[in-house]
Amino acid sequence: MEESLTKELSNVIRAIQDYPKPGIVFRDVTTLLQDARAFRRSVDALVHPYIGIGLDQVAGIEARGFILGGAIAHQLTAGFIPVRKKGKLPGEKVNIAYSLEYGVDEMEMHRDAVSPGDKVLLVDDLIATGGTAEAAVKLLKELGADVIAACFVIDLPDLGGRKKIESHGVPVRTLIEFEGE
Repeated sequence: MEESLTKELSNVIRAIQDYPKPGIVFRDVTTLLQDARAFRRSVDALVHPYIGIGLDQVAGIEARGFILGGAIAHQLTAGFIPVRKKGKLPGEKVNIAYSLEYGVDEMEMHRDAVSPGDKVLLVDDLIATGGTAEAAVKLLKELGADVIAACFVIDLPDLGGRKKIESHGVPVRTLIEFEGE
């Protein structure tokens, strides 16, 4: 990744100690989203590798993945699929239970969100243990999507999420890493 972007991101992403529980350093991207230049540069960096590949959909994981994913879908002239927490979508849905850093949850998406063979890019703000992103990959693949990649602003590599997603044959792109968290 471009060194100047990495430095810029490290300066605008807020670290909140002991949230949501003691010993956790929460990486808050809302400060990045508030900084117009950093937000634009992040979206541009996430979009760049996928220009011109015929992407059909961008799937964004609730909630910050909606913000990033919507911007990325717009730039790539692709549709947008919300991957939501259970109980938030009307209509016919598919859902999956998954483990995350602090417990167990469920997510869902509309059954008709993708067609078999659709090229889909999965987006969220951060990958830690990979439970949420892995669940989203499984949902998308269950519906026949070709998940061409997953991209995140932040990677916490010591928690192993990237490897979990890559084990499903999905390449991972991130913009910045924070070690030891």
